[in-house]
Amino acid sequence: MLHYALIFLVIAIIAAVFGFGGIAGTAAGIAKILFVIFLILAIISFFRGRSV
Repeated sequence: MLHYALIFLVIAIIAAVFGFGGIAGTAAGIAKILFVIFLILAIISFFRGRSV
């Protein structure tokens, strides 16, 4: 999941450099969503992995 977030972030940066503002904004938004999903899943797996 983090891998895809980084890919969309790179796409957003490249699109912004070439002046494609709409594509850059969309790709950055997707990257943010994927990063938040990654964080949620990482926290869930961290707490589920702890067995007492």
